[in-house]
Amino acid sequence: MSARKIAFIGLGIMGLPMAVNLVRAGHTVTGYNRSPQSVDALVGKGGLRGGGVADAVADADVVITMLPDSPDVEAVLTGEGGVYESAEPGTLVIDMSTIRPDVARTLAAAGAERGFRVLDAPVSGGEAGAIEAKLSIMVGGAQEDFDAARPVFDVLGTTPVLVGPSGAGQTVKAANQLIVAGHLQLLAEALVFLEAHGVETEAGLEVLGGGLAGSTVLQRKGKGMRERDFDPGFRIALHDKDMRIITDSATAAGVAIPLGAQVAQYVAALKNQGHGGLDHSALLKIVEQLSGRDQ
Repeated sequence: MSARKIAFIGLGIMGLPMAVNLVRAGHTVTGYNRSPQSVDALVGKGGLRGGGVADAVADADVVITMLPDSPDVEAVLTGEGGVYESAEPGTLVIDMSTIRPDVARTLAAAGAERGFRVLDAPVSGGEAGAIEAKLSIMVGGAQEDFDAARPVFDVLGTTPVLVGPSGAGQTVKAANQLIVAGHLQLLAEALVFLEAHGVETEAGLEVLGGGLAGSTVLQRKGKGMRERDFDPGFRIALHDKDMRIITDSATAAGVAIPLGAQVAQYVAALKNQGHGGLDHSALLKIVEQLSGRDQ
């Protein structure tokens, strides 16, 4: 695989290990982040420091954004001194954030007008998946642009899939977040149920994980939930944003998601209680509250 000049904008919990994996694969990676500590960490792993968005993308072949929400991506791509003003036409622009599907379509169209090749490519797998380069990558855009980006995706994950035109990647990611939230809620309920009956939960989850109830959510999150360790791999505040994307998109399409809407309320409640910085597995707290078992 030929080395690329990659600008990586957004070096958070997910973005930093993704950028580091690209460095390790032999790419030249210039990083930019609002908090300089993350850029320092990337430089310490062999990356380069971008003095701002314009500086980072100036001579990039590929620009990757990994940002918290739709307005952040809009500002970085279309704002003054942003990617569309500062990168060379023809640059491959890959947004790996989780944002609204309609915003992804608008940004792709705006990029195409300026000569950019734009993909929406949100990921699933959490911090562990980013570190281990085992992310699932759901991509919206043109086949030829996906093919051009495939060597980059193969460094970051094990399952890059073109799922449709612009915005389709974000739509699939919304479905992913709906399923993950439902799994976390049911896992939380199962744990509190087992504890209430005096079952040793480590053994209980081990056997559940080997049957039809097994899932990546159970494997990745079960131990931390048992131990009430909610150190964030994916924060409640971000899942709350994702659940709002889901409920809004479902309403716009006339699709009923009764279970998802209920879990969305629980996620929002946790955020409103001041737990937005905890891992999304902290849904366990809601089950304990409703069961009168919170400590």
